[in-house]
Amino acid sequence: MRAYSRALFRSFSMTAEHAIPTFAEPLFHIGPLPVTNSMVVAWIVALGLIALVQAGTRKVQLLPGGLQNFLEFVVEGLHDLLEGIIGPEFVKRTFPFLATVFIFILACNWTGLIPGFATIGWGHATEHGFKVTTPLLRPANADVNMTGAMALTFTVLWCVWYYQAHGAGGAINHLFGTKGGMKGAAWWMLLPFFIFVGLLELVSIFFVRPLGLTIRLYGNIYAGDNLLEAMAGVIPAPFSAITMLPFYFLELIVGVVQALVFMLLCAAFTTAAIMHEEEGH
Repeated sequence: MRAYSRALFRSFSMTAEHAIPTFAEPLFHIGPLPVTNSMVVAWIVALGLIALVQAGTRKVQLLPGGLQNFLEFVVEGLHDLLEGIIGPEFVKRTFPFLATVFIFILACNWTGLIPGFATIGWGHATEHGFKVTTPLLRPANADVNMTGAMALTFTVLWCVWYYQAHGAGGAINHLFGTKGGMKGAAWWMLLPFFIFVGLLELVSIFFVRPLGLTIRLYGNIYAGDNLLEAMAGVIPAPFSAITMLPFYFLELIVGVVQALVFMLLCAAFTTAAIMHEEEGH
């Protein structure tokens, strides 16, 4: 689905003057902490979601309607989906994070499509018009720090869930121990091999998985936002608004898909870890 954006972005990158900068830009500092334009958007989205939930659950009714009904529909749908993947026991522990990260990523993805993002800010005039070099608002997931923080948070929680499923000894034995109930000479012969495989698994857990979650979400959202900016620069206004409508619609779908992929990958990694406990019993 994302192949179209990468191809079009390469084609239009030479003509688009309003490309999103690679890194988020600091707007101000709170002591030594720089506050970037993507952090501001993440805070706005988080506060908006909190206010939405508070409004929908302020007066909980036995027969829900309106906003409460919508919120319950979303929560129950995500719970049923994750319960079918992780199981009824561990979904109780993992659901708060997995559901929250899906809703937050989706809200950030769709918020970044609001006109004005990455096009209003500080810059300088060029022969092709005004070029924004420091946007006031930057899509939150178009910042690798945001996606990396979510991936690292999942990694920490995954370790907690893994420990809860296996215990300290069981976790070490699962990573480095031999499989299949081997004993005797075969156990000693294959033990170095399984230790090596365990070290590779640690590299996957603490490096490959977080990096994959980080780059996948960041790259897709960043490429999509730059595609929209490139399309806006190719065709003069007001016709550019008409030609961008199909791409806006496609980006709305991509926003859902990327949020769903991030959540389902986290659920799959968790399921692969806790399934060994069930197999052991």
